[in-house]
Amino acid sequence: MASLPLPHTLTPIRSAASVAGGTALTAALLIFFVAGNLAIAAGFLAAGLILGGGLIVWRLLATPGAPSAPPVDWSMARALAEASGDAVAVTDRAGRLVCANDRYQTLFDGLPTPPGLPLDGDGTTALGSAGRAAWRDGLGQARGLAARGTALSAEIVRSGDDGDMLVWRFTVAAAHDAAANVARMLESDTGDRLGQGGIMAVLLSPDGRIRAANRVLRVRALGRDDGADSQALAGRDFARFLITDSRGLVRFEREGLEGTPLRILQVPFAADDDAGVLVALVDDEEDAPAIGASASAHVRSLVSLMPFGMALVDRDGRFLQMNDAFMRAGQVNPAAPPLYPGDLVVREDKGAVADAIRRFATGATHSADMAVRLKDHPDEPVALTIAGARGLGDAAVLLSLKDNSEESRLKREVAQATKMQAVGQLAGGVAHDFNNILTAIIGHCDLMLMRHSPGDSDYDDIQQIRTNSNRAAGLTRQLLAFSRQQTLRPQVLQLPDVVSEVSNLLKRLMGETVKLDVAHGRDLGPIRADPGQLEQVVVNLAVNARDAMLSANPRGGGTLTIQTRSVPAHEVRRMASDILPVADYTGLFVTDTGGGIPPDVLPKIFEPFFTTKEVGKGTGLGLSTVYGIVKQSGGYIFAESKPGDGAVFSIFFPVHAAAAAAPIRTVAARSQPKPADVWGTGTILLVEDEDMVRAVAERALTRQGYQVLTAENGEVALEVLARSGRPDLLVSDVVMPTMDGPTMVRLAREKYPDLPVLFMSGYAEEQLRKSIDIDDVAFLPKPFSVQQLAEAARDALARH
Repeated sequence: MASLPLPHTLTPIRSAASVAGGTALTAALLIFFVAGNLAIAAGFLAAGLILGGGLIVWRLLATPGAPSAPPVDWSMARALAEASGDAVAVTDRAGRLVCANDRYQTLFDGLPTPPGLPLDGDGTTALGSAGRAAWRDGLGQARGLAARGTALSAEIVRSGDDGDMLVWRFTVAAAHDAAANVARMLESDTGDRLGQGGIMAVLLSPDGRIRAANRVLRVRALGRDDGADSQALAGRDFARFLITDSRGLVRFEREGLEGTPLRILQVPFAADDDAGVLVALVDDEEDAPAIGASASAHVRSLVSLMPFGMALVDRDGRFLQMNDAFMRAGQVNPAAPPLYPGDLVVREDKGAVADAIRRFATGATHSADMAVRLKDHPDEPVALTIAGARGLGDAAVLLSLKDNSEESRLKREVAQATKMQAVGQLAGGVAHDFNNILTAIIGHCDLMLMRHSPGDSDYDDIQQIRTNSNRAAGLTRQLLAFSRQQTLRPQVLQLPDVVSEVSNLLKRLMGETVKLDVAHGRDLGPIRADPGQLEQVVVNLAVNARDAMLSANPRGGGTLTIQTRSVPAHEVRRMASDILPVADYTGLFVTDTGGGIPPDVLPKIFEPFFTTKEVGKGTGLGLSTVYGIVKQSGGYIFAESKPGDGAVFSIFFPVHAAAAAAPIRTVAARSQPKPADVWGTGTILLVEDEDMVRAVAERALTRQGYQVLTAENGEVALEVLARSGRPDLLVSDVVMPTMDGPTMVRLAREKYPDLPVLFMSGYAEEQLRKSIDIDDVAFLPKPFSVQQLAEAARDALARH
C-alpha cells in the first residue's frame, strides 16, 4: 500500500493507530488467521483470559495499571494474513477503519470502511445487518455477497479488550478462485500452447455460457480474425456454436455438416458445482464415436500442460500419466515412479484410496475430495481430488493433488512464532513475580549480615543464601531477555568491533581441542544495538557450539567459525524469505563442525528451558536468551542444520542509516558521591503491595535514618498523603491492585508538583517507561539489595 507506508501487509490507518494496539486484539487476530474461523478466535480469546497462562499471565492481563503488552508484531501478522489469503479489516466503535490488509485493498479497490463497501445488489444492506449482529451478539455472518462479480462471504466478530472493535473477514468463494485461475490460463500463453497441440478449451459457467476460451477455439467458432479478441465469446451460449448430426457427431455450427467432427471432454477442476465446467475439444479425424489414438495423445498433452497436479489412472487402478505438478505435490521420485496411487500414501490410507478409485472407475460420475497423508510426510495431510473420467480412452479416473509444501511450511513457521510469543509473555510474568520473591530473600539476607560478623557461625550460611539468590536473579534476567522485556542501552556500533572484543575470551572458553576461526567482511554497515548484549549473543552461541562439537567428538573437538559480512538488499531478495524483509543487513554467522541438530529438535531450540544436555549441565536458557536479544534489537535469527554436518546460526541486523544518537541517559539509581547532609534524613512514603518486599524496604530505609510511612496500594497512599502531608520522597511499586503506582503519582503531583519519585519494579525499565510516561522519575529494578535501595533513595533526594 504505497499511500499508507506503514509496516508490512496489515496497514494501520494513522488516525486510529493508537486504537490498533493491545494484547486482546493481537491474540484475536492471530488465532483468527490460523483457525480461519472468527467464532473460534473469539472463544479462544475469552478462554485464554480465564485459563491460559495461570495466575501470572492473569496478573499481567487483569491487574489494573499493568504495563501494556508489547506492541502488535506486524511481521508475524503479515505471515498469518498471507497464509489466510482472505481480505481482513478492523473498525472501531465509532465506525472508523483501524487497519486493513493488501487483499482487502485489492478486492474493494481502495480502503472503504465496512459496511459501506462497493458490493453488488443489496449486499451493503446485508453486510450492515451482519455488523449490527456482531455488535449485539459478538458474531455476525453474511452469505451470498458479490463485489464486481466476485462471490464473497463475510464473517464479523466483536473483539478488543473492551469489545470495542469489529474484525471483518471476507472470503472469496473457492469455486470462483479456481474458475478465475483457469480463465486466466486459457487467455494466456498456456492457452495458445494448448491450441498448438490441437486442443480447443473453453470455460463455461453453470448455465452453459462462455466465461473464457483459448484463441484457437475462438477462431474456429467465429470463423473470422476478430476471434483473437478474448472477449469475443464472453457471455454467449456455447451450445449455439455446435450442431449434432444423425450419428451423434458434434461439429462447429459455422463449419456445417461437412466440418471436422469434434470430441468433447469434460475436465474436472473443482468439486463445487458453482465453479462451472472446463471443456476440451479435439478434432476427430477418424470420424468415429470412440476416441482415437490421436485424441488420446491430445488429452495427455492437455494434462501435462495443466499448472495444477493431475494424473490419469486406468480401470485397474494403475497410473497412466502424472504431470510435473502432480509429481512435485506427491514428492514422486522420477527414477522410480509408483505403480498405484496407494503407493504414495501411508499404510493406513491405502485402503481408502484404492476403494475410492475402484468406485469411480466403475461408474461414479461426480468428484470427491479426501485428505490423505503422504508416506514421506505423514504429519501433513494433503487434499486428493478423485473424479470419474469418460471418453479418455484407457483412463478411467482423474486425480488432482494440491502442492501444500509452501503452505505447510508457512503454517509451521507461524505456529512456532505464535508459540514463542506466548511463551515470551509467560516468561516475562514469571520473571516479574520471581523478582519480588528474590527482593525479599536478598533483603533479609542483607539485614541478617548486618547483625553477624564474618567470624560468626551463621555468617557463611547467610552469605551462601545471598549468593544463590543473586544467581537466581541472573536467571530472571535471562527470562526477561527471552521475552524481549530487558533494559537495553543501544548505541551505533560496528559488529566486527564487538566480535573482536570478545575473541580473547572465546579462545579461553573453547579450550585446546576446538579451533576458533574469525573472519570479517568489508564495507559492513553500522548497526544499533547494546554492545554488552551482543557480546552475550556471541558467547552463548560459541559455548553452545563448543559443547555440540565436544559431544560429537570428545577428543578431536572441531572448528568454530565466526563470520561477519554485509548482506545487501538484492541478496535478501534472492533469498525469497517470508520472514526477512528486503533491506540492507549486517550479518553474523556462527558455524560449527559438530554432529548437527536433529530435525525433531530444531524447531524447539529457542524455547526457554529446552535442553538436550544431561540433567544439571544446562539451564536451557542460552539460545532462548540469544533469540530474545536479537529480536529486541530489531534483528532476525535463523538456525540451519543437517544431522552429522554441523549447524549454522545466521543473524541479520538492519543497517542503521541515521547519524549516531546521543548516549542514553540512565535514570535508574546509581551509586554516586552525594553530600552527607542528605543521607538518612527526611520522610519517605513507601508504597508496595507485596508484604514481604514492603517489610524489607521499610526496615532497610529505617536503618538509614529515614522516617518511613507505608501503604499497600495507591488509594491508601493518597490517604496517607492527605493525612501526613508532603513527604521528602515517594518510593512506589508500579503494578498494584486497586490503584497502580503511575496513577497514584499523577494524582499526588497535582498537589505536590515537585515531589521526588522512585519507582521500583520487577519489569524492565524500558518497557515501563513506554507505559508510565511521567517526567522526572527514577527507577530501581528488582531484585535489589538493602545497599542499592539506600543509594537509590539518597540519589533521588539529592537531585531535588
